[in-house]
Amino acid sequence: MQITEPNRKPGKQAVLLLAHGTPETIDQIPEYLRNVTGGRPLPQQVVEEIQHRYSLIGRSPLTEITLEQGRLVEEELADSGSPVPVYVAMRNWRPYISDVVGQMRADGVQEAAVLCMAPQNSRTSVGLYRRAVEAEAVAEGGGLRVDFTEAWAQHPLLIEAFAERLRPALASLSAEAGHAVPVLFTAHSVPCHTIQTPAASSEHNRESQTRMTPEAGADPYAQEAKRTAALVAERVPGIPRRFFAFQSQGVSGGPWIGPTVEETLDALAAEGLQTLLLQPIGFLCDHVEILYDVDIFFCGYAAQLGIRLERPESLNASPTLARAVADLARQGLARLRGTFPE
Repeated sequence: MQITEPNRKPGKQAVLLLAHGTPETIDQIPEYLRNVTGGRPLPQQVVEEIQHRYSLIGRSPLTEITLEQGRLVEEELADSGSPVPVYVAMRNWRPYISDVVGQMRADGVQEAAVLCMAPQNSRTSVGLYRRAVEAEAVAEGGGLRVDFTEAWAQHPLLIEAFAERLRPALASLSAEAGHAVPVLFTAHSVPCHTIQTPAASSEHNRESQTRMTPEAGADPYAQEAKRTAALVAERVPGIPRRFFAFQSQGVSGGPWIGPTVEETLDALAAEGLQTLLLQPIGFLCDHVEILYDVDIFFCGYAAQLGIRLERPESLNASPTLARAVADLARQGLARLRGTFPE
């Protein structure tokens, strides 16, 4: 799915942005979930619960927002003197990666800077996107060279984009509360087994699987997410205390990394906290994990504990985010041309 004007023909190079994907209708959710799980069936009650969540928010705007982000990146690249077409593909729904890469090849694209719209790198999440793109790039005789940006959790413009959203929300809520309000940063949880080191698979080290100590070979996801939060906090004066939790744990077997948002809210309520600002820093646009998990479930859970919980606006069509992605794309294109240092 190309997002440039129909009368423009792509050149040799292009940019490809990847995202998770989301169904357009509630009826499509069973098929979508089969894509997410690789065909593994989920209990019917789980499917119905997810359908219920989607019904409460109406629909997830993830795809259309990602397309808009792609348009902004393309405009930013053109304005900076690096005009190339920008394509958008989804791993779990339409437009699928295979279809978009096929279209790129048909359009004559020979080199592509590829970025996943998930800035914190995990081998089992971002890694899946990379493997999918690289497999399609060599399919049907190849012909497409790709440069894949694995992580950009500390990019200064990404940090500033989040800070731009956080500053006014913090100032407003603090003014209403009559005091500086703490901030809870969140990122999507992942199963413990997906980020453990190879050594952690032994019985001797099994207990350490949930501890996120940085060590050789460790998956960087949890530490990168916390680093993003720390850098955003440094750019926003007036935060009295900050916390970090992992949200939206899945229903697959085994433990997921924490602490959870619910556990964190319980602890803060026990301290007597009454007002809290929650900023997800692992998500770049509104979708079900924001519109349901945060706006409905977490806000309702907090209210039952006597806590007023609010969040800043999501990045969505942030010009600063577009500048960050465009900068990374230019670097990837330069590496493909051999003009950017590794």
